[in-house]
Amino acid sequence: MSAVPNAAAPSGGRIVLRSAQDVTDLINSGALKTGKSFAITLIALGGIFLDAYDFTSVAFGLPYISKDFHLTPEMLSVVSASIMVGALVGSVFGGYFVDKLGRFKVFMADMVFFVVAAIACAVAPDVWTLIIARFIMGVGIGVDFPVAFSFLAEYASRKKKGGTVSLWQPMWYAAVASTFALLIPVYFLFQGMQWPENQMWRIVVGFGAVPAILIMIFRQKYMAESPSWAAQNLGLHEAARILKRTYNVDAEVAEDAVDPRAERKQFQMTLTQAWGKLVGKKYRGRTGLALVINAGQSMEYYAVGFFVGQIVLAMLHTQNVMTNIVSSLILNLAFGVTGGFIGARLSGKIGPRKLSLLGFCGTFTCMIIAGSLSNVEGAWSFIGALVIGLLIFCHAAGPGAQGMTMATMSYPTSLRGAGTGFTQIGIRLGAIAGLVFWPLATAAWGTKALLVLAVVPAIAIVVILVNKWDPHGRDIDAEDYEDASVAAVSANR
Repeated sequence: MSAVPNAAAPSGGRIVLRSAQDVTDLINSGALKTGKSFAITLIALGGIFLDAYDFTSVAFGLPYISKDFHLTPEMLSVVSASIMVGALVGSVFGGYFVDKLGRFKVFMADMVFFVVAAIACAVAPDVWTLIIARFIMGVGIGVDFPVAFSFLAEYASRKKKGGTVSLWQPMWYAAVASTFALLIPVYFLFQGMQWPENQMWRIVVGFGAVPAILIMIFRQKYMAESPSWAAQNLGLHEAARILKRTYNVDAEVAEDAVDPRAERKQFQMTLTQAWGKLVGKKYRGRTGLALVINAGQSMEYYAVGFFVGQIVLAMLHTQNVMTNIVSSLILNLAFGVTGGFIGARLSGKIGPRKLSLLGFCGTFTCMIIAGSLSNVEGAWSFIGALVIGLLIFCHAAGPGAQGMTMATMSYPTSLRGAGTGFTQIGIRLGAIAGLVFWPLATAAWGTKALLVLAVVPAIAIVVILVNKWDPHGRDIDAEDYEDASVAAVSANR
């Protein structure tokens, strides 16, 4: 266990705080073991669960939505893209407000988007109501990402930060698997009651409001503001109160403590200032690498992972609906969740850069093999389906998680929300590219389109080999205070 920082050393069983950095160093040290921090981590991951559930439930329902509203291919693409556009808007601007207003306030507010949007989608009387509701859902997803990752990073010790943040990936695949698990009884219910199959999507999508309401209740009961953010923006006394509530430790503010709010301009930035820092000399390499990894992994996922059931059907030469549901459930559980947990375990040991590189090498190899096994018969078709599972495993263990882990760990507290939000641009653009590319490519080449898609991990591999940035083992949070010290020295000259 790391030692408690000297500046925040216990005095008679109490922790003495003299600066905002003391709060961050205390949490990063790993000395605080008790309290509600574990519950807060689970609740933060609950937001990721909702993100995945909402994406997957609506994605599965697209063919039924098309029948329900008699949509043209062009209108169906608008329905499909609306959630991505909303997520792009939410991530870019939401990340900034996460840093400006605080993690907790934004965390509570974005749940409203999920509840309202899920219900509105389920009861939508026409396609334009559905499009607006999906856009609102996307905004909620976009906002939830930077705030969830900020919480995960700022309640974890430096040693465990990478592994904790990477837990979002197995949670994502568990949510996807849960969606398909729910589809099984719903499917048989509709079959038994002889209800119109094209209405099945409404129940699955609307059910998303239930976990959203539960998470809101748990967030209100157990969650508190990030102590690191509170120390910088609300003062040391408020940070001490949060430490008491969250970790059950006594913390007091020293009489000679420096009020962090006197340096608030150092931590509070306008949107353009935050973006300027992200692409400035100090951070542009980190931002660029996170964008590339996120874009590459996202295009992989929304081309292969998003359509994995349909790909398996094509490999096995069948169109059975239940085969689609069951194969998607099995592949997400067996390969996605397992790979995600292994990636989380390894992230804290070898870092997000190396793990992303290894993962992209794995997905590239699987795409080449699976693409070469297109149109085969017999046992080879099952081998092709298994390789798709291995592709999901490599993605989940590698870049699928590490793109956002890279972004979260590459920026200090004052810039973390904006940084994780901004680098989501890569995720959203990659998602749009994957969703557009795959249907068009498979229409032209079938599952041989995997051979073309292999260009994506190949490009990512080259970029990672060239860009050597890796936050693993670095005290990134200290950069907030290094900048403040430099500014103070300059002011005194």
